[in-house]
Amino acid sequence: MQDMGGAYEEYYQIVYKFLMGLTSGNHELAEELTQETFYRATKNVSKFRGECKMSTWLCQIAKYAFYQYIDKKNKRREVPLETVVDIALEEEVEKNYIQNERKIFLYKKIQQLQSPMKDVVMLRLTGDLSFREIGDILGKSENWARVTFYRGKQILGRGVKDDAK
Repeated sequence: MQDMGGAYEEYYQIVYKFLMGLTSGNHELAEELTQETFYRATKNVSKFRGECKMSTWLCQIAKYAFYQYIDKKNKRREVPLETVVDIALEEEVEKNYIQNERKIFLYKKIQQLQSPMKDVVMLRLTGDLSFREIGDILGKSENWARVTFYRGKQILGRGVKDDAK
């Protein structure tokens, strides 16, 4: 068993610096939690079995004091796991629905483009082909495919903005 008065003198700086790191440099909070750490250590010194260094034991107490401070500060509300899962599933379904609606809208707009621009945009988006590959398929150059795709994107962008009004 360790004399806690001597432990305070010996380990104060170690615990304080450890807490300074946890509190992101908040001197007042680190000081308060250091005092709380040594208070708890004094109350529980009989539980210290010497299986680790005293400084390690004190830093563990400091860490738990910090976590308790954060929990109290945030006043976390317990939510049943089933509720969290249900909410997440609902949000995922809604997100997928919205994404699907956007895709349908976009593909309708692409269908309104003139060929070969429509072909370039479709090959790029659905075929995930490079501009070189698109140029080869359509018997044109890579640069032509790139410029045609860019122009198609501009037309689609204007169409989306017009429909949003």
